[in-house]
Amino acid sequence: HTGEKPYECNQCGKAFSHHNSLQIHKISHPGEKPYECNQCGKAFSHHNSLQIHKISHPGEKPYECNQCGKAFARHSHLQTHKRTHTGEKPYECNQCGKAFARHSHLQTHKRTHTGEKPYECNQCGNVFSHHSSFQKHKRTHNG
Repeated sequence: HTGEKPYECNQCGKAFSHHNSLQIHKISHPGEKPYECNQCGKAFSHHNSLQIHKISHPGEKPYECNQCGKAFARHSHLQTHKRTHTGEKPYECNQCGKAFARHSHLQTHKRTHTGEKPYECNQCGNVFSHHSSFQKHKRTHNG
């Protein structure tokens, strides 16, 4: 904890260390509209009104993290992101007990037990268990 307070109230200037603390504070200004659309600037008195409004921006990201303000196009992506703050790792390997925040990371991890190597180089036949290793290898053929 650094003591940093990057979130400032645009009504009174009071600063906060967390985005959600600022949002809660803004309610203390009667008649104000503390929930502002980061796309068009339109303000709302209730958070759910802002969420409904944000859907009117096609291709936008209406689901915002109340801890850091990062926005997502899908609610499920926000839920996954929130685990970076909570440290929650609900996906556990049934072979070794190692846990992961994302299901896809568990699936990739399981290859360490099975030896599965689903990525094959069509130039030399080498096989890889991780997509990133495969991508790195392919660059060796391109110079």
